[in-house]
Amino acid sequence: MTGRWMVQRAMVGLVALVATTLAACGSGSAGTSSASGSTSASAPAPTDKVLRFAMTEPGTDVQKVWDEVKKQFEAKNAGWTLQYIAQNDDLYSTVGLPNLLNGGNAPDVYFEWSGLRLDTRTSEGHALDLTGRLAEAGITARYVDGAFGGTQVGGKTVMVPFAKDVTNVIWYSKKVFADNGIAVPTTYAELDAAASALKAKGITPFAQGNKDLWPAGNWVAHIISRIIGEQAYADGLTMKSPVNGPDWVAAMASVKTLHDKGYINPSVNSISDNEGYTLFLTGKSAMTPIGSWLVDIRKDQAKTFDMDFFNLPPIEGGKGNQQSVMGVSTGYVVNARSAKVDQAMSLFDIMTSDAIAKAFVTAGDASLVKSAAAAGGDPLSTRLLQLVENAPVVVSPPDTGYSLKVADALNTASSEVLGGAASPLDALDEAQAKIAALK
Repeated sequence: MTGRWMVQRAMVGLVALVATTLAACGSGSAGTSSASGSTSASAPAPTDKVLRFAMTEPGTDVQKVWDEVKKQFEAKNAGWTLQYIAQNDDLYSTVGLPNLLNGGNAPDVYFEWSGLRLDTRTSEGHALDLTGRLAEAGITARYVDGAFGGTQVGGKTVMVPFAKDVTNVIWYSKKVFADNGIAVPTTYAELDAAASALKAKGITPFAQGNKDLWPAGNWVAHIISRIIGEQAYADGLTMKSPVNGPDWVAAMASVKTLHDKGYINPSVNSISDNEGYTLFLTGKSAMTPIGSWLVDIRKDQAKTFDMDFFNLPPIEGGKGNQQSVMGVSTGYVVNARSAKVDQAMSLFDIMTSDAIAKAFVTAGDASLVKSAAAAGGDPLSTRLLQLVENAPVVVSPPDTGYSLKVADALNTASSEVLGGAASPLDALDEAQAKIAALK
């Protein structure tokens, strides 16, 4: 996932996971909501004073900010406890969040990605319309223009913005590039030439940990969208057209060359995304194609590692917008079944305050809150935010913008081709058979 983002991803690391406490606590009562997003007068009072907040695991520095949020929330809401439910981003983005929402101790607030995922949460009755509440509380006005793009379903705001995450750029070691006379590629042909030169010197051009399918899945999907065009890409992932047509096969053939030329680590499909990051951050590869969350990971694993990034370079003859960015909006949703909406709004008030928003930026995250965005933070995070904000086209990753089962079919095909286990046609034929079975 984009993560994670996946975004993680949008957030990567660790907040206390209190599974035993969850088992001991009773669940909050379900409230109903009106069209304006306010809890109805008939909504029952909470059965406990615990606000449950589900999220992916944040990094060490970001965890400290969440600790401060918890401290302020509990000071502001006497007798209440803010309880974080943090899960590994791969687990959270697949079965973790759905299981939490349908369990006995469902979260009152939870982290989510925009796209089909957010649409699904809304249709399932797990996303409260916050439009009126956010405006009345003055929270909407705290954000930069465009921050709420991707947070609406049916014209109603159902997600409080956190970030706009780039889910795939190509990160490179500035030292490896400098030591070997490699310039930042401006075309895909130049990227191929750079990889060839690095390979000739015994340096692995790209490191990737694709055990969970989505990391390389994002990279490959961006390449495919650039070659076949964004509409054809979206039509395939929404089951409007087959993913094994001639254009798709030709696009996947370009992915096959990454394997055939030995540009990717042979362990690509057998190691995790974190192991892939480690290969790059310890100098065992020159580049790694992954999302903006690598900024936080570097802070935890290799603070002195000198890295930079470039967007996927233009592909000659591609039918898509050659300046497109693969990205997604992320944010926080209030469970429409929660009776703790007032407390959730109190939490959002704290999270979007100047001090906390700036603290998130200092910890390495990019904030869409005006004051924090203006203050700036990690230069890489700031540039990533600018990249997605200025993108002429934002392409959705398979696993957040579309059905997870469709995404899994395409990501599996990508892994098979990248790992040399199947030809582009065979892999995509298999993917199309899986997708057709879903109809």
